[in-house]
Amino acid sequence: MNQLQTMTYDELVEEFDFLGDWEDQCDLLIDMGFELPKFPDECRTEENRVHGCQSNVWLIAQPVQGNSLKLDIRADSDAMIVRGLIAVLLTLYSGRTPQEVLDIDIREKFARLGLDQHLSSARRNGLNGMVQRVRGLARKCLAETAESGDE
Repeated sequence: MNQLQTMTYDELVEEFDFLGDWEDQCDLLIDMGFELPKFPDECRTEENRVHGCQSNVWLIAQPVQGNSLKLDIRADSDAMIVRGLIAVLLTLYSGRTPQEVLDIDIREKFARLGLDQHLSSARRNGLNGMVQRVRGLARKCLAETAESGDE
């Protein structure tokens, strides 16, 4: 199991605090991006592409039934720093219930990591596009669960 699969958000905050310098933090993000799970080639479609990003980003979320319905989120990009930002999103969102995804105060989480001040406006817009895509998929999953009576 790689570090990305086991790292929690709190551990990521600790690591960012320890590194302190944005350049070192950016290197960590890039390293995390290299640890992303393989994204299926057949999912690199226009339907799965996140719009609003400068680089190409593809994102899917699949419900996984267990004791409760959780989202398995996968994503990839052709840009190294964006792959690192995807890793942060997966740390925050993947493996959570749709309601947990919607309840996360993402602005506070990004601010705590300093992403709000260190990313260019284009990167922030792209990151926001990814967040909105995940939140939309979570809302869709909740709606489908409610319609089927599986609440």
